[in-house]
Order: sequence, then structure tokens, then C-alpha cells
Amino acid sequence: MFALELCTDASLWDAFLASQNAHLLQTYAWGQLKSQFGWRAERVALYENDTTVAAAQILYRGLAPALTLAYVPRGPVVTNDNALVPFLEQLKQHVRMRGVFLLKLEPDWQTQDARNQFLEHAHLVASTETIQPPATIHIDLTADLETILARMKSKWRYNIRLSEKKNVRVRAGNVSDFDAFYNLMQLTGERDHFAIHSQDYYRTAFEVLNARDHVRLFIAEFEQKPLAMIFVTAFAREAIYLYGASSNAERNRMPNHALHWAAIQWAKERGCAQYDLWGIPETADESNDDANLPTTLYQFKQGFGGSIARYTGAWDFVLNPFLHRLYRIARRVRKSGLG
Repeated sequence: MFALELCTDASLWDAFLASQNAHLLQTYAWGQLKSQFGWRAERVALYENDTTVAAAQILYRGLAPALTLAYVPRGPVVTNDNALVPFLEQLKQHVRMRGVFLLKLEPDWQTQDARNQFLEHAHLVASTETIQPPATIHIDLTADLETILARMKSKWRYNIRLSEKKNVRVRAGNVSDFDAFYNLMQLTGERDHFAIHSQDYYRTAFEVLNARDHVRLFIAEFEQKPLAMIFVTAFAREAIYLYGASSNAERNRMPNHALHWAAIQWAKERGCAQYDLWGIPETADESNDDANLPTTLYQFKQGFGGSIARYTGAWDFVLNPFLHRLYRIARRVRKSGLG
């Protein structure tokens, strides 16, 4: 007999996730973070004879009056594939009672995964509207450090050594460094043409994740001036390079290479088996390995010797077709610039 119940115990929740090597975005701390910035978090678990067989952190967002989205980032988490369909059926009923018009899942598995058939069996439909990166690069940390270095492109190994010769020093940051971090984020966003979060978001993310020992801020400095910083998380056996920023100054000192090498060593010391470089273009070609000088962020990430992972993407279940049509019309209007 299956039973769906709410979970409000952070320690029990994260202990279950860790036992299943689940994703950071399903952790209690991540839900706490998103709850401070427009979402509401709820955690549900499916029990079979008092044993947890599936779980999901659901993030709710009110897009307009009577228009609530339910979103499961990098979930659900299941101990047995046979529990997936019963869990999804109960999950749909659970969010229906909360007035949700659309349930969106982005599972933590790759394209062509056999579990996709269970999503289809539960009447979820593949969607092109994703929220998380559709593809990334994973670096295998199970080898020794010399092997990890050897798998990098030669120029990357050279630049790691060069940064040390050019007196770049990497240290761990804290909350007091977030004014400097945000200044670099603004500069990087303007230079590379991407949107950034507010300073309060980054600071809160660090505080919430740091309270559970899930994060480290790495700062590359030259003559005590920050040249670049990266925000790296760790949960279960995975570390994730979540945010990064760099100055336009002293780029010849290769501070970004030094940062990722420091983060890789930290993650390995923590027992992580994988370092996720968090996002590349979905169309990136793994055979494109001819460049020792990166011209794109993808080529920079590719140089660290990882392998491309392409996620299965988003899967939707529409609970209210009328409201879903209104939602899609509003999205088209907004994208066209008419709204």
C-alpha cells in the first residue's frame, strides 16, 4: 500500500536524498532559498510499508491570480523505478488540490533514459520549455588528481601552472566578499550579455547553503585584488559550478583555470565523484576539440576534460487546459514584445 505524506524534517529529507545521490535542487536548503524569492516549497514522500520509495520537492509559483505553476527541479527521486508511476499519479492529485494548472518536472537523468517510458505512462508530455540547463559537462572525480589533470587539454594544464607562477592565489570567501562578488557579476553579465540575479539573491544563496555545508566561494586574487570568483556547491557525490564572475583585468594570469582546479580538489576531498560545469549549449558538439584557445564559454568548459551530458528536459502535465492555453498565449505575447 502506497501513502503520500508531507515531509517537514530537513535532516530526514536530506538524509534520504543523500542516500540516493540526489541533486542539489531537491535539497531542503534549495527550497528554503527559492521560498525567499517568489516560490513556495513543499516536500512530499511516497511510502510503501513505512519505507520511502519516492520523493519530490515541489516549488509553487503564482504567475497571476488563479494561475499557479508546480515545478519539480531535477526530480523526482525514486528508489525503485516501479514506484515512479504510482508516485506521479499521487503527485498529480496532490498539486491538483492546491489549484495548480500545470505540473512541470525536469528529472535528473539524461535523454533516452528508460525511465521516460514511466513519465509517458503517467501521461506527462515532453516540453520544449525548460528551466534548467538542457546540457552540461561532467568531470569524473573518481580518478586521482594526476589522471584528472592528464584528461585536460594541454593548454589547460599549462594555464593552471601558469596562474600559480604568476602569483594568483585562491582562497575561500565568506559573506563579507559578496559586494566584490556582485560587482564582478555585474561586469561579467554586461561583458558576456546574460542576466544576473540580485545581490541579495547571491548572498542569501550562500548563507542558506553554507548553513548546511553545501557551498564554497572560491576567490582568485593577485596582490590581494579579486580577479575572479566561482560559487560551487556540493551535495551527496556531486559538486556543481553554479555561478562565476571575472574581472577584465589581469586575464593573462589565468585566474579562472586556477579557480576550477581548486574547486575540483575541494570537491574530490569531500568525496564527490562528479564536478558539474553547469550548462552548455544543447547543440554543443563533443567532437569539437580542436581549440587550445577557448573562444566560447563552452570551449572553456570543454578544456577541463569532462564528458557532455544531455538531460531529458522538461515534462508537463496539464491539470487545467483552459488556464494552460491562457498561459501559453501570455508567453507568446511576452516573447513577441507586444505585452
